[in-house]
Amino acid sequence: MIASLRGQVISKGLTHVIVEAQGVGYGVAVSIATAETLPETGEIFLHIHTALRENALELYGFMTQEEKALFEMLITVAGIGPRTSMLILSGIAPGELKEAIIEGDLRQLTAIPGIGKKSAERIILELKEKISKLNVGGNGARGRSGSGSLQEDLASSLINLGYTERTAVTAAKRVLNENVTVLSLSEAVKLALKQVSK
Repeated sequence: MIASLRGQVISKGLTHVIVEAQGVGYGVAVSIATAETLPETGEIFLHIHTALRENALELYGFMTQEEKALFEMLITVAGIGPRTSMLILSGIAPGELKEAIIEGDLRQLTAIPGIGKKSAERIILELKEKISKLNVGGNGARGRSGSGSLQEDLASSLINLGYTERTAVTAAKRVLNENVTVLSLSEAVKLALKQVSK
């Protein structure tokens, strides 16, 4: 099992990165929040969750132990798989997620796209006690991705999260037209996810 990975960034997308370590290129899925903190080039270190699915070996990477721990807790909840967990971590900061679970804040959890009331209730029921004991790492700094326009990055983010190109482009245009003061990609993604989940 791969638990961590240190190497050179070969390429970086909005929800994935390829890291070369000792001559091997590893494809790693990351949350949008983690992707925004990664440099375009140079050495990086990621905490890794390794998942075996059918005939595939999938790697999920995190900048902090806290984000990795939350991911691994989320995937233990019925109906919450790796993809949904990454979607959750892309839509809410780890600290805010922990607070919402501990306080049993259904309103905040159901505001996350893809999370309905039943899923939110299961997350609270199954993770509240575990989250209360969780005390690792920090959220880490979050910077703005510098490649392409915000509208293009936003549309690409939505496509990478499973939405059709038409839906992604339409949502990106609408969000940026209605919110001219959006400062970061992560903020734009949160607004777009709320838009497409209506």
